[in-house]
Amino acid sequence: MNKAFRPLIIILALIALIAFLGPFYIVPEGEQAVVTRFGKIVKTETDAGLKFRMPFVDNISRYSRRILSWDGDPQRLPTSENQFIWVDTTARWKINDPAKFYESVTSMNQAYARLDDVIDSAVRTIIAQNPLAESVRSSDQIITASQKDQAAQLASEETESGPNFSFTTGSTFPNISMGREKVSDGVLERAQIIVPQYGIELIDVVIRQIRYSDDLTLSVYARMITERNQIAQAYRSFGEGQKAEWMGKQVREQKTILSSAYAESEEIKGRADALATKIYADAFGQDPKFYNFWKSMESYKNILPSLEKTLTTDMEYFDYLYNPGR
Repeated sequence: MNKAFRPLIIILALIALIAFLGPFYIVPEGEQAVVTRFGKIVKTETDAGLKFRMPFVDNISRYSRRILSWDGDPQRLPTSENQFIWVDTTARWKINDPAKFYESVTSMNQAYARLDDVIDSAVRTIIAQNPLAESVRSSDQIITASQKDQAAQLASEETESGPNFSFTTGSTFPNISMGREKVSDGVLERAQIIVPQYGIELIDVVIRQIRYSDDLTLSVYARMITERNQIAQAYRSFGEGQKAEWMGKQVREQKTILSSAYAESEEIKGRADALATKIYADAFGQDPKFYNFWKSMESYKNILPSLEKTLTTDMEYFDYLYNPGR
């Protein structure tokens, strides 16, 4: 081989060896990279494209630039009233400082482990600082709706039958000062104090589900049953009151109708008796003897059948039977 070409061949061989070892690497869209040399961070790449590295000495660690999700395991936590509930939380996060992320956690598994510790601790603290209603409800809409329903019910009853029905069920819903959304914001604010040291930006934390524990579920069901029984009893009492009122009206109307009918019947009887008396008087005036005879016959027919024994007939009453000549 010609000695003049030997340096050129060596240079080409070195170039081929370097190309084989990969001096170039690609940062895809949605990813970022940390370049380390002998364990020390040399640079970070956040823009996608073809990048250069020193073969043999540079190591590339790639991380996502996208928004990632974190799903925690349900926790059984006490509220400020020491009532236990199951809380299921989720969150969104991203790596905003890849160099700090590499230095503090290095791998994604370690990052999720740190998030578990930070977010779970924040959830426990915030839940324990607030009563149950703050975590379960988001607003006082249930109280407003209940008040509107009662007002509409009372207005309807006053329109239909007067203000006769008013009751309280004893069901009281406590007012809330924060609500579920602000409780989630409180968890986020507490966790955001810690996560920046890991090169992580926590975007939001959401309480996905809250479930009563078994012992609290029984007490909640018992309270619900008690409240429904109170409502049912109130309606039954109202119904009994309405029934008594209508029965009273019915009795009064019945007595009024019967009194009116009795008065009218007595009036008709009085007119009939007056008319009969007039007829009798007219008949007596026309033929007094016949009238006396007829009345005596009517009296015999009504009285004599009921007599078991007659001791004497020597009475004026029996003249038409034993003294027809008279």
